Amino acid sequence: MKEYTSESLREMYLGFFKARGHKVIPSASLIPENDPTVLFTTAGMHPLVPYLLGEKHPAGNRLTDVQKCVRTGDIDDVGDERHCTFFEMLGNWSLGDYFKKEMIPWSYEFLTGENYLGIPSDKLAVTVFGGDETLPRDDEAAELWEKAGIKKENIYFMPRENNWWGPAGLTGPCGTDTEMFVIRKPKCGPNCNPDCSCGAFLEIWNDVFMRFNKQADGSYTELRQKNVDTGMGLERALCVLNGKSSVYETDIFEKAIQKISELTGRAYGADEETTRAFRVVLDHVRTATFMIGDEKGIVPSNTDQGYILRRIIRRAVRYGRKIDLPEGSLAKVAETFIEKYSAVYPELETNRAKIFEELDKEEAKFSKTLQQGLKEFEKCIGGLERKNAFMASKDPSYVPEKVIGGKQAFHLYDTYGFPVEITSEMAKERGYGVDLDGYKAAFEEHQSKSKAGSEQKFACGLADHKEETTHLHTATHLLHAALKKVLSEDVNQKGSNITEERLRFDFNFPRPMTQEEIQKVEALVNEKISENIPVVMRELSLEEAKREGFTGLFENKYGERVKTYSVGDFSKEICGGPHAASTGELGTFKIVKEQSSGAGIRRIKAILTHE
Repeated sequence: MKEYTSESLREMYLGFFKARGHKVIPSASLIPENDPTVLFTTAGMHPLVPYLLGEKHPAGNRLTDVQKCVRTGDIDDVGDERHCTFFEMLGNWSLGDYFKKEMIPWSYEFLTGENYLGIPSDKLAVTVFGGDETLPRDDEAAELWEKAGIKKENIYFMPRENNWWGPAGLTGPCGTDTEMFVIRKPKCGPNCNPDCSCGAFLEIWNDVFMRFNKQADGSYTELRQKNVDTGMGLERALCVLNGKSSVYETDIFEKAIQKISELTGRAYGADEETTRAFRVVLDHVRTATFMIGDEKGIVPSNTDQGYILRRIIRRAVRYGRKIDLPEGSLAKVAETFIEKYSAVYPELETNRAKIFEELDKEEAKFSKTLQQGLKEFEKCIGGLERKNAFMASKDPSYVPEKVIGGKQAFHLYDTYGFPVEITSEMAKERGYGVDLDGYKAAFEEHQSKSKAGSEQKFACGLADHKEETTHLHTATHLLHAALKKVLSEDVNQKGSNITEERLRFDFNFPRPMTQEEIQKVEALVNEKISENIPVVMRELSLEEAKREGFTGLFENKYGERVKTYSVGDFSKEICGGPHAASTGELGTFKIVKEQSSGAGIRRIKAILTHE
């Protein structure tokens, strides 16, 4: 097989689909737009759900992209060969255009073609949906693979848990899929298949054939259009294609590994413990670099995305100390990632100074108490061990206590800055657990406003398009415009979160708003609502939108067309929608809270009433 770099694989993938009529679209932000159900963009499909449900995309119905993603459900597993919290997803999309008979031959061509990946066809295996009581097995996909050139014995019919792609949350577009694997070694036995854990098969690509929309009651309806949604994880693909045993051995991490070795005098791969520590620092610094450097960049805090950012930075610091990484080193490691990625993601270079500043601040803050906190943790463990030894000497049938108390875990957080997940991880390393219920009770007792482990309250899902949500979405545009007029033209959106009950809007501003400013903003929004101004959608090129004064992100270097929404001359924004037809539908706008959301970031929570 050929040798690939991250740059060459991105270029090859996008070029392949561009030649087949696809428009290259840029990566969306890591911070989802108006989605209350998930903290980060978790998959390539996430930003495109409205278009998978039938809304028209400005760039057309054949798209391809490289989407930056973050998944944090497996943070504690980062350090092994394959887990990463940040990753890039190569994808192509058919929005009601082509389907299986086009996509499967294209997949085979890209995988095996001499000008593309060049994988021998006998080294490829595929899985297809094997059928169940609700749907028949996907014989069409199997026949298309065999016709393309895959050996019949390398086509596996698998159950729903393997070859059904559900919605990102409880509802949304879904359907059967076909997954592609590289055969790395002989099968372990006659029953070995791509679901076997022996390592003979390594997944490289996935084609999802979306036909259904799952409803809140668990039923499925047919989508208005049949879609194709594919995903090839860049890091894993590089690992498989180049025959590496770990994603950390690809070119993506090469310069960062050199930097850590230079700073510590340690060698990656020297031993298991050192290698794990390297990987945690590599992954977490890369993820933090993208979170802070994002178009809607976040900063460490005690809630939501900021909490996850704080957690991974502090975990990187803890593992860095294990390999003698000096204080102040995270920004130096981050610099290697900025240099590696800035040609693809220029926002990293734009926000270079901010990335360094936030990493340095958070590292310094945690470093001050790290050693003290570790000593306190050892006291907790030592106390339990002494208690267990004493009790066992009195009663041979005594069962040793192996759980750190909730109040002790909260003390480590409140006094020494240890997120409870770090305490739990350290406890696990020593064969102990943590009383998480007791920790939560201690949290509530101290009336903390932070929401530790906030990610657990989110199931992966997508914002709905209910009337209430749509109205609140339109209200965020009016709020944004009002803030610019009352506070400063330099005010810009830094994130939003909308449910059917309320909106939450983050924006840059260096101080708390006065009560008078809050009242002015509220009055200005309600004035525009009372004027019943039509909300007008137009599709424009980015250059046209920029010339006409629409606010939004202009990093798109491919010249897509975008959707613009205007409310008279008051509000002009680039947005995917949906929106009310006119402002008079919204009711009465009321700001219920204005508070800090991080350094230099304010947060407004507001509602609409119809009294």
